Amino acid sequence: MPRTQTLRRLRILHLEDSELDHQLVLAHLRRGGVEPTMRRVDQEGDFLAQLGKGWDAVISDFNLPGFNGLVALELLRERDRLLPFILVSGEIGEDTAVEAMRNGASDYLLKSNLTRLVPALLHAVDACESQRARQRADQELAVSRKRLSELAQHLQTTIEMERAAIAREIHDDVGGSLTAIKFDLAWIARNSQVLPVRERAVQALESVKHAIEASQRIMHNLRPAILEQGLVAALQWMTSRFERRTGISTRFRTSQDPLRLPAGVPLVAYRTAQEALTNISKHANATRVEVDLTVAAGVLSLEISDNGRGLASGDLGKDRSFGIRGLHERADTVGGWIDLSSTPVGTTLILSVPLAGPATRAGSLDEQAGGPLTSPHDPSTWGEL
Repeated sequence: MPRTQTLRRLRILHLEDSELDHQLVLAHLRRGGVEPTMRRVDQEGDFLAQLGKGWDAVISDFNLPGFNGLVALELLRERDRLLPFILVSGEIGEDTAVEAMRNGASDYLLKSNLTRLVPALLHAVDACESQRARQRADQELAVSRKRLSELAQHLQTTIEMERAAIAREIHDDVGGSLTAIKFDLAWIARNSQVLPVRERAVQALESVKHAIEASQRIMHNLRPAILEQGLVAALQWMTSRFERRTGISTRFRTSQDPLRLPAGVPLVAYRTAQEALTNISKHANATRVEVDLTVAAGVLSLEISDNGRGLASGDLGKDRSFGIRGLHERADTVGGWIDLSSTPVGTTLILSVPLAGPATRAGSLDEQAGGPLTSPHDPSTWGEL
């Protein structure tokens, strides 16, 4: 018993001025297992009016009244880059065929030999459907990535807000209580006539002093108030503190006066430098670090480089390697990006942030406090505890 052939139903726009040739193409399609819904047009205006109406393919003659198949192909590609276009002609030169394929035609056939019409049509339609499916998948992936990026940005913003709130609470509540205890212990140490009590009060004062220093350190890690003095001052303070703590020679350079930057940019730059220096101290085995801050052509650039061992090829691909990924997301919150390069003799990380307008010189006294921070006072706190 012969097997029943499955018909392929397609909607085809036929650009043809001969009804006889139209019927010939229709017969070949049906003989090849295609059940077409066809619309024949032979004028440029009618052809343009039919574009965008859900056709699966266009089959076009070459010689048409007032225009030709190459013009029709160009008009189609201006409106739909993927819709299959098969050129069928009684006479078509090799140069014309090559030009048609170069301009995006799916195939070309001679009217005297239409045996390849159905295979060529089905191949072109299937390729178009696959490409459209890939485009839809790419669009869905782009939307998903955008949503994920927005979520990461929201989390970064929320974290910074929570850090600031906790830092203020530590300063106002814990700091206030520690200060009151400090005053009370100092009074006891001055006024007590009992030597053991005075000694115990002095010991307690020392403990309170360490607690106050710890509170200041925690507040700095949560929310660097040094940024209130400007990004230049904050980076100067950070690099000098890093050098004292680690013993790694650290040099900060900038060609800029203190800057007034868009909201959010100083904190992103500060956190980027903080993360980079932390990674250097933990993993790089470096002996020298250089931090450079510049603004050129409306772009702020922060470059942190070291002479350490560099990154191994798989370091950034680790499942839980979130440090650099977090920097990328943080930079994206202000429209910036991170570039990272590494060799066996060092690593360089660059943060670039386009500024909305030319950076202006800071005018306030706090912003002008950009000199080296040599005072023993910790400028990262909101005030004395």
